[in-house]
Amino acid sequence: MHSDDRSDGTATRSRRDLLAAAGGLTAGLVGTAGCLGSTDRVRVLAAGSLAVALEEGIGPAFESATDHGYEGEYHGTNAVLRFVEDGTKQPDVVIGADVALLQERLYPDDTEWDAAFAANEVVIAYTPETELGQRLAAGEPWYEVVADAADGELAISDPDLDPLGYRALLLFELVEREHGLEGFRDAMADRVYREPDEPQLLAGLENGNRACAVAYSNMAAERDVAVRELADEYNFGNPEYADRYAQASYTTADGHTVEGSPVVYTATVRAGADRPDAGRAFVSFLLENGDLLADHGFRVDESLPRFHGEPPEAIVP
Repeated sequence: MHSDDRSDGTATRSRRDLLAAAGGLTAGLVGTAGCLGSTDRVRVLAAGSLAVALEEGIGPAFESATDHGYEGEYHGTNAVLRFVEDGTKQPDVVIGADVALLQERLYPDDTEWDAAFAANEVVIAYTPETELGQRLAAGEPWYEVVADAADGELAISDPDLDPLGYRALLLFELVEREHGLEGFRDAMADRVYREPDEPQLLAGLENGNRACAVAYSNMAAERDVAVRELADEYNFGNPEYADRYAQASYTTADGHTVEGSPVVYTATVRAGADRPDAGRAFVSFLLENGDLLADHGFRVDESLPRFHGEPPEAIVP
């Protein structure tokens, strides 16, 4: 049997006090939907968990270092890719949180290459003042704690819009299989609150509507909330466990079946982009400034960046 946690459950990760106004910022970011239209800026359509890092770190630094402006819009990766596929939005740069999903849906019509640049992992974020939070902090097995959650007390992002959402369901499936918890995934799927706006996932903890949430590590760090870290067997953060993650799968509402995989972010310049030069400059800047991503809780190690397909010469560091 595998260990289910890397710590005693009492750790709170606090990387920065970024956003006393975090909720207001991310709400504003998603509120830019439909605004990808200016011609003097690189237009980036990205996974919602990158919103703060791009708006507070990479975007301003890119503007300072180049002649280009920055304009970002953020949604769950599934939604990002759908917007590109159906032509609803026409960004210069597309960034997703699931490499295989981006390649499946955008190749070859919308791109023929992508560059993986950062990694993340899944955690259980919680409010210490709640009963569930107290039990998580005390080190009880996390799956026993969340099994006692009332309807809506545990939040996940929408699995049909966002890889974080389906990774939550895959997490439940993996632990069900490991511990013989028959029906655990389905029971949890029926009980959770599904947040359709990924950057707002943790707002429910802050306003007292939720006790805990399945989140990415960086999201919890940016909002300075308590977390229960998960063992590598479950956190989708260790490439050595890729085969184990892939034992669980989910089929989205629009018919795409995805297998569990390590959380890796990948970027590409859209074929037919209005400003391809600016797009290439932005992706290059992203690859060369991993320290800015690390400041926001992402992991950038020696295995990154990784390329698929044939990126333009200007992209390769």
